[in-house]
Parts: sequence; structure tokens; C-alpha cells
Amino acid sequence: MSMKILAVDDSKTIRLIVAKALKPFDCTVIEAENGVTGLAMAGREKPDLILLDYTRPVMDGLEVLTRLRSEPDLKTTPVIMLTAEAGRDAVTKIARLGVRDYLIKPFKSELLVERVCRVLDLKAKSGAPETNKRIDDPISILVVDDKPAIAAQIRDGLADTPWKVAAAEHPGEAFDCCMSGGVDLVLASLLLPDDGAYMLFENLRGCSHTASIPVLGMCIRTTVAEQARAHQTGFAGIITKPINPDELKSKVCRTLKLETSYKYFHQLDGVLVVSLPKKHNPEIEAMLTSRLKNELTALVDAGGSKLIVDLSAVEEPTHQVIKVVVAIIQTARELSLNHAAVGSEQTCAKCRIYEESHDWKFAATIEQAVALLK
Repeated sequence: MSMKILAVDDSKTIRLIVAKALKPFDCTVIEAENGVTGLAMAGREKPDLILLDYTRPVMDGLEVLTRLRSEPDLKTTPVIMLTAEAGRDAVTKIARLGVRDYLIKPFKSELLVERVCRVLDLKAKSGAPETNKRIDDPISILVVDDKPAIAAQIRDGLADTPWKVAAAEHPGEAFDCCMSGGVDLVLASLLLPDDGAYMLFENLRGCSHTASIPVLGMCIRTTVAEQARAHQTGFAGIITKPINPDELKSKVCRTLKLETSYKYFHQLDGVLVVSLPKKHNPEIEAMLTSRLKNELTALVDAGGSKLIVDLSAVEEPTHQVIKVVVAIIQTARELSLNHAAVGSEQTCAKCRIYEESHDWKFAATIEQAVALLK
């Protein structure tokens, strides 16, 4: 079972450092920004270790530690104290509190991991690759906005996907939805009353059941300061209003790391077909480039020896598109693969203009290209 580590610190930066340092390990980091919240989370979550800031607003580290030691379920929970006071007297005082260890701020991630490993037997996460959902899998998106029309717009904009869009008008209602399970992503308006989006974000991060749910903030394009605040808080990104459905889909895919490569790569009787999309997109280009070698290696390993680049859907074979295809074909040549391209007469004529592509073998269909490569 994954271990739980509670980080109690009023500094968002420190909490982010802790979360990042421990990300490679099989543990869940939950967060609290003050001692009162930290005590409540400790009672609810029963963490295996508490990282506790010594000098705190609301309730200082000494008081929090005293309260922890008075609770039967928490009195033996190990505590590592975090402090900005490096003086000998301060360190001696902390050591006498009965904590397991201490760290002086600022500290390096490596030192934090080393100290935590003194207390807990942390295990690295499995090296097995994660199985991400595909873009055509059903995912659940929760829209948190006090204006119902926004949820309706998002629902309409995503109508051509299998994604489910639910709505909540209040942070409390949204938190309950997330706690009930099944929410993959939250879209929260940054203009909710009483800093509702930020309160929701902190509550989600503070609970092990919801800590991993990514949150995208929503606001109008001109609210630059609000966007900066959301980024500093730790939001996964920003969606600007009026909402562009294509931009929203792209950010959802990127945030959830949805698998899209199956749309562009498929094998056909020992032939790898790479299909370029209708319009050039830098994100798709990056994905094609990063996945290509693995796909070609798998092809060769399975006994395949041919590559077809399908340009039939491309609206305009721009120089940038040609550069992408040149990179694909160059990789194929390095592996001694025979190759051809598929496209319309207009696409073929446009490709002949460029020096890099004037000698490509072209066919009108994939079937004709396969025959051409035999």
C-alpha cells in the first residue's frame, strides 16, 4: 500500500518542492497550509510521516506537535521538522521536541529524500510504463462555475467526444463530487466568490483521494494577474474565456496525457503507415517525432520493412509539413526501410517543388503504395 506523507507548511513553494522530490516514490503527498488544517488532515488521513514547519502562522510547530502527541492515533506518527532557523540554539530546541529529524530551509530535494528514507522504507515507483487513457476513451470533467451557461458551452463544445461533462456551482459541491470518485479533471472558474477556486484546489490537494486530480483554471484572457496567481498556486493550466473548443480539447489531452498516437500510426501487413492530420499542429508534430523511432523499431522487430506516409488528409502541404515528412523518411532510411507517400495530384505536385521531396515515390491510395513497394 502506498505510504502517506503530510506536508504542513504555509509556503506553497516548499510544498511543491516536497511533492516534486517525492514524486518518483510510491507515496502520496498530502498538503496543509497551516497547523489547524494539518491537525485535521492528520486525524483524517493517518499519515505515515509528517513534515512540519516549525515557525507557522495560526498554530506554530511546537503546538501542533504537542497536539499530535496527545492524540492516541497520532502520538507515534514520526515527524520531521522544517525550520528556517539555522542557529545552534534553535536546532537544539527542535531536537529536544522528540521529532525524528529536522531540515533547515532552504534544502535540496536530495537531502529531503535522504531524511525521509531514514524514517520510511520508500520504494521507487514501478518502472513499468503507465497506461494512459486514449483520447477516445470516456473521461469525466467537472466544471465548477457559478454561471451555468459556461458548463453548457463546454458540454456543447465537447459534444463530438465521448467525454462526460458534469457541473457544480459551489466549491463544496465540487469537492463532494471529487470525493465520490470518477472525476478525471476539474475546470474551475478563478472568479468564484471568496476565492472559491483556490479553496477547492487546496482541499483537493489536502486529501489523498483527490490529490492527483488536475485542476485547470478558467478566466477571461485579460486577467493576467489572476492567471499568474493560479500558476503560482499549482493549477495545471489556464483555459481562457470565451472558450475555444479546440484549445480546450488540446489542453485536456495534454493535462491528462491522453494517448493519441494510435490515430497516426498503424501497421498493415509488415508496413507502417504514418497518417498526417488535416492541419499542421506543433503538438502533433512533436508527438510524431517522439514516437516515430519506437514505432519503426517495433516494425523492424516484427519483421516489417516498409513505410508509407499518408498525406491524403493534408489540406496544404506547407514547407513545415514537408519538413516533418522529411524527418520521418530520414529515420526510415537509417533503418533501411523502403518507403512511399500517398496524396492527391495537387499534393504530389506541391511536394515536387521542394528539393527535399522532389524524388519521393507517390501513390494515390495506400493500396497502390503497398503495391509500389513490393
